[in-house]
Formats: sequence, C-alpha cells, structure tokens
Amino acid sequence: MDQPHCPQKLPYVVEVEPGTYAWCSCGRSAKQPYCDGSHGGTGFLPLIEKIAERKKVAWCGCKRTAGKPYCDGSHSRI
Repeated sequence: MDQPHCPQKLPYVVEVEPGTYAWCSCGRSAKQPYCDGSHGGTGFLPLIEKIAERKKVAWCGCKRTAGKPYCDGSHSRI
C-alpha cells in the first residue's frame, strides 16, 4: 500500500484538550482522525502529536497533507 486510504476529503475539525494524540496516517482507522491500529501490515504508522493547550485543530482527513497531521488543503487536488 503506497498511498493511504482517503476516509474523507475535508479536515476533521476538533476541539482538543492538552495531551498526546495518535493521528491515523493510513486512513483505515474506524476512529478517524485517530489511530485504532488498523494500519497493521500496511507500512504506515500513526503520527504522534503532543498538544500543549486546549485549541481547535484541523486534522487532515484525506491523508495527503504535506503538513502532517494538519490539513493544508491537499484534499482540493484529489
């Protein structure tokens, strides 16, 4: 699997609390935008992101962003 699955062509906009998050990079997780271990055997690994303060985050939903794990508008080119 060389390209990740695209679960949606828009970002997942979420209000997050301080903590550590595992962003799904393969696109196969049932708990999007977070990893649930579905990447097993795909060659993809989750991206671990530490959030220091409560804020709104636009996690990439298409999994093609150059600014992983955040949306950079790449979904408009899919």
